Amino acid sequence: MQSPRKPVITINGGSSGIKFSCYETLGGLSLFCSGEIKNKGGQDPVFEVQYAGENKKPMPVAGKGDHEVQVLAGWLRTNMPSPLALAHRVVYGSDFASPCLIDSALLQQLEELVDRDPQHLPAELSMIKLFMSVFPAATHLACFDTAFHRSMPGLATLVPLPRLYRDKGIRRYGFHGLSYTYLLQELERRYGKGTADGKLVLAHLGGGASLAAVYHGRCQDTSMGFTPAAGLPMRTRTGDLDPGIAEFLIRTENMDAAKFRKLINEESGLLGISGTTGDMQQLLERGATDPAARMAVDYFCYQVKKWIGAYAAALEGLETLVFSGGIGAAASPVRAKICAGLSFLGVELDEQANATGQGIISKQGSAVRVHVMPTNEELVMAAQAVELLQRSEWLAQPDKN
Repeated sequence: MQSPRKPVITINGGSSGIKFSCYETLGGLSLFCSGEIKNKGGQDPVFEVQYAGENKKPMPVAGKGDHEVQVLAGWLRTNMPSPLALAHRVVYGSDFASPCLIDSALLQQLEELVDRDPQHLPAELSMIKLFMSVFPAATHLACFDTAFHRSMPGLATLVPLPRLYRDKGIRRYGFHGLSYTYLLQELERRYGKGTADGKLVLAHLGGGASLAAVYHGRCQDTSMGFTPAAGLPMRTRTGDLDPGIAEFLIRTENMDAAKFRKLINEESGLLGISGTTGDMQQLLERGATDPAARMAVDYFCYQVKKWIGAYAAALEGLETLVFSGGIGAAASPVRAKICAGLSFLGVELDEQANATGQGIISKQGSAVRVHVMPTNEELVMAAQAVELLQRSEWLAQPDKN
């Protein structure tokens, strides 16, 4: 297969894996290949690569942690032509409203935010610096998950603490913004601007899970807050938690900040409820014989249903509901449980369409149209990179007037 000319590579690092995609940029964005290192830092990490139109190919991985990132960087350097740009997903972007070119000043600004997001930013900054050293001639860009939510009204961003702490940046930021950007763009592409401008609830349900209420193409509210641990229960994260529990654990369990952060991010959520796994597919399989697994699934669906109802109230109506993410796009029993009892809002599922994972799973004529839509954060990142590069090159042109 002929290698692409002037490719853009996207790097999407998470707590348990790293995804990449390589796009041809001449004549429009076209996916050339993609891949993922799964179970990063685990016992048996897996590296898979898939060229467009071909099956996935396993690649060798030796070592753990940062070495896995080096394996990916080395593979890209060996197998891909010199990239025009690398677009890096940055979960915590604070007040950045759009993608930014990465330079020493931006890195310093992000370093200053590490205390707000010790779960993601240190690893992301380490990856960015590694890839900048491996591809020094390429332009590197940061694409922020928080940027989508910059349109939220002030009331939705407010945290009810004294002004002293709000002035230090403690507020609700929201995450999964690259995914929501894609879903909104795809709704408009498929169904027109009228649908995309309507009253929407977008549900990104995966290992990390959140919802966003959107109206006129702008985020009105979202379930994650100051950190991605807020909102819905997730694979290993608590979601919203009574702050008195933190005080209680500090007093009775001698728990410091590091132990508490690990508890709420890595040991709780669906894993904490089931006692065995936070993986939704495994929980569904075990539910028939394992009451704790069944309880974890039921609790997750109950909480998502509550948030949908809350956002229907915030939007003063609901026209479109979109399920996405690894759970939302793949687990029909979860979608059915969430939507059961929401007929008073106009949500009525077509059982056959839901079971087969069709694009629209609501009954014909129902007041709320319900969609199943896989997300594509990497495509959004690549498009943002191309747009920023074009704008930067234009700005660099001499004034012709």
